[in-house]
Order: sequence, then structure tokens, then C-alpha cells
Amino acid sequence: MGNIKLMQGNEACAEGALAAGVRFFGGYPITPSTEIAESMAVMLPKVGGTFIQMEDEIAGIAVVLGASLAGKKVLTATSGPGFSLKQELIGYAAIAEIPLVIANVQRLGPSTGQPTSPAQGDVMQARWGTHGDHPMIALSPWTVKESFEVAVKAVNYAERFRTPVIILLDEIVGHLREKVELPDAKDIEIYPRRRPDCSREQGYEPYRPAADLVPNVADFGTGNRIHVTGLVHDETGFPSGSPKVTEESIRRLHQKIEIVQDEITHYDEFFMEDAEYAVVSYGGTARTAYAAVLEARNKGIKVGMVRLMTIWPFADKIVKKVANQVKAILVPELNYGQLVNEVERAAGGKAKVKLLAKYNTEIFTPNEICTAIEDLTAEVAD
Repeated sequence: MGNIKLMQGNEACAEGALAAGVRFFGGYPITPSTEIAESMAVMLPKVGGTFIQMEDEIAGIAVVLGASLAGKKVLTATSGPGFSLKQELIGYAAIAEIPLVIANVQRLGPSTGQPTSPAQGDVMQARWGTHGDHPMIALSPWTVKESFEVAVKAVNYAERFRTPVIILLDEIVGHLREKVELPDAKDIEIYPRRRPDCSREQGYEPYRPAADLVPNVADFGTGNRIHVTGLVHDETGFPSGSPKVTEESIRRLHQKIEIVQDEITHYDEFFMEDAEYAVVSYGGTARTAYAAVLEARNKGIKVGMVRLMTIWPFADKIVKKVANQVKAILVPELNYGQLVNEVERAAGGKAKVKLLAKYNTEIFTPNEICTAIEDLTAEVAD
């Protein structure tokens, strides 16, 4: 019973990051993510870690990049306007291949928007927020327990692929309280920091990719000379203006994620065995969608649900499979319509795709989604 706690999603996120080995947090308080920083401020000193509150959001991500380069597993947390401010250095982490986890607890925007209101308006920003061309991993939990599990996954993926990973929480899950049974430390799979596979004397080059296309960049202070830059660089780490090097570099950044896409695409299916209609949902909205699907089932509608944990890279294969099975797909989102475009693209015209959008500071009710399911069946029947 010692591992059973009543906690918020934000608190569970912090606990998961700590369990995965995070020992450095830098950030700036912002609603509705502040509980992550508060939790880390309390817990990190107890395990020999470091918490630092910086003067703003840009400094908050800059300091964790420095700590990551020095060998620490790191986390920063933010919301809305802070996530916008962090974008330049998220791109820097992508091209310099610095392990980094960013928890973004979404709130309604744009700009200051509605600071305490739930929303899912950062879905596309999570993928395309920085300039340039690089992949992104973003994971969205729908329960407090899964906030813990997603944090562990995010840290592991950041370390394994040397890339930024976004925990795409929303205010619903971030501030939700549930009873959670945390796993024992021995049962948590942890990916260690990658280390060089040869010495400087043997010709070590920090950005030479390993078999999985990920380089084993040495930590600062470990005896290897390394150069880190936001410019396109060759395997030595020094800038290169070569078209060939540039093409190879950008391609590798993409391919190191593409080759593991099936492995890192996490999702759940409910009632899909005989489904003629489907709801595709994620985050806090998926909780309401599940209740709505149950309600529709009780009314005799053969509807199933696919709940996406992995938002990026997008679950094309999963959605395509669903589209080949059902007549229509409903996508409820707390935004004006974002992930629905990816669902429609992946469906490829095999099934009708309809958006149910809400962006007025209120969450969906099960009845709203159930009514939308009924309306969708009527549209298809016509």
C-alpha cells in the first residue's frame, strides 16, 4: 500500500520523470503546469538532483540543455505562451541531438488566452512549432497513472534517440486527481545515457551515427572534445556547408525516428471488433469520449473508439486500418480542428471523417459526444 497515492496528473508526471532518472529541472512557473515545477522543487534535492527556477521560459529551457550536455537527464515544464517561447531551443536540441523532455500542459489560447481553461490547441505546434524540418515525438496521457508512465517513456525516448520529446498534457489530466499505484523502482525500465563506443585515440567522432542512426555524443567533461552547434554539421560536430552533408544530416534526423515508428506508436482500442463507426480521441477528451461510446453502445449503435497516446509521429497505419473497417470517424477536440486533419489524411477517403470542436473554456460532456455520434450515423444513412 506504500506506493498508492492520491495525486494530480502534473504530480504524476513529475514522479515519472524522477523515476526515469531525471536529476535536473529548469523552468519558469506558468498555469496550469506549475505543479510539475513545485513537485520537482521538493523531490529533486532529496535524490541529489538540482532544481532551478530561471528568470523566464527561454532561460528555463536553455539551462536544461546545458545540464543535458553535461550528462544529466532533464525536464522542463510549461504551458501556452511558455511553449511558444521555448520553440527556438527545441529546434536547437533537435539538430544538436540533445536529449530533452518538455511537459506542455495545454491551456486555451492564443497568447495569454484563458490561463486556467482546458484546451488541446497545441497539437500542431508540438509538431511544427520550430522552423525547419525535423521529426518530433509527442505523447499525450489520458489518466493520472498514465501521466507517470508517459513521463518514463518520454525520458527513455529522449535518451535513446537523442531528441526532444514532448509530454502533451492538457489541463484536464494535469489537474485531475486520481488514486494511483506507482510501480516499484525495480519494475521500471530505464534507458541509460548513451556513451561513446570508442576513445578519442581511436578516432572518436561525436556525431558519427550508430547502427540505429543515433550518435553517441560524449557528455561534457568526460575527456572527449566535442563541438555542439545549431548549424548543420558533419560527424565531427563542426559546421558544414556541404549540400551532401546537409541532405544526409536532415535525412538521418527523420529516419532515426521513422525506423522505430511502429514501436513508439502507442494507442488503445475499445469495442472495435464489430464497430461500424469510430471515435478517435486523445488526452482528457478521450475520457469523455469513452463514456459517450458506452452510452451510444447502450442505444444499439455499433461504435468503437481508438485512443491515441502517441500524437507524433502520427498513427497513420492505425487510422488507415480503422478507416478500412468503419463507415465514419468522429474526432472530438478541444480546439478549432487540428488532429482531425491528420485523421482525414490517413483515412484517405475510405471513411467519412467529422470534427466535433469545442473551444469555449468548457470540456465536452458525454451527451455532446454521444449526440454527435448519433448525428454522424444519421448523416451516413442519408
